[in-house]
Amino acid sequence: MKESNLGQLEELLGYQFKDKSLLDTAMTHSSLADNRLDSNERLEFFGDAILDLVICETLFKRFPDYQEGDLTKIKSMLVSRKTCSRVASGLHFVRFAKVGKGMEKSRAMAGSISAGILEAIVAAIYLDGGQDAARDFILKLFGPMIDKANSHQHHENFKSLLQQHCQRRYSTTPDYLLLDEKGPDHNKCFEIGIVIDHRHFPTAWGVTKKEAEQKAAFNTLVELGVLEQKDKGEE
Repeated sequence: MKESNLGQLEELLGYQFKDKSLLDTAMTHSSLADNRLDSNERLEFFGDAILDLVICETLFKRFPDYQEGDLTKIKSMLVSRKTCSRVASGLHFVRFAKVGKGMEKSRAMAGSISAGILEAIVAAIYLDGGQDAARDFILKLFGPMIDKANSHQHHENFKSLLQQHCQRRYSTTPDYLLLDEKGPDHNKCFEIGIVIDHRHFPTAWGVTKKEAEQKAAFNTLVELGVLEQKDKGEE
């Protein structure tokens, strides 16, 4: 790759390589390389593991109240090929990719190839600048998505969050009580209340018992000071 192209690519990535051959290899797809060992496949393999480690470590430290299943859901979304290709597209480095003839406009170019190049770049940065440099690069790209994923996770797991909080703080679990239901069988709504260690919390209505339980769990988390009202977005 030309020196000028490498410079432009480094500017897009926000990282200056000491060994620019690493970046050149990271951008070389097997469809162009004379020998597969000269392509980015080995870097892609390594980068995938580095990305997993950094994302898992970040989620583990940032969300101490999340159970393994919750962490796995967020991690799987963040490191998926779809997400990586979207991140790669946002960096606009695909035009610098070294691919075989006819590959530039293929569907794979915007999908698996670009995702693989991103993983290869992660490995190249790790080898060139160390673990901290790779972590900084990854979190710069994935940090906003971690925030968004966490917000979405809250919306889906109020019951889980409440149970974790109660077990940790009160050594008990919340009791969900069906207090009332209204409407015909085909269009009912339900009122759910929560009791924790003989303490009653604000009730909530929902068109299903599950929805009412989630809303009641949110109300309880707000009452306990675990969440703020704005976290719910809208009722």
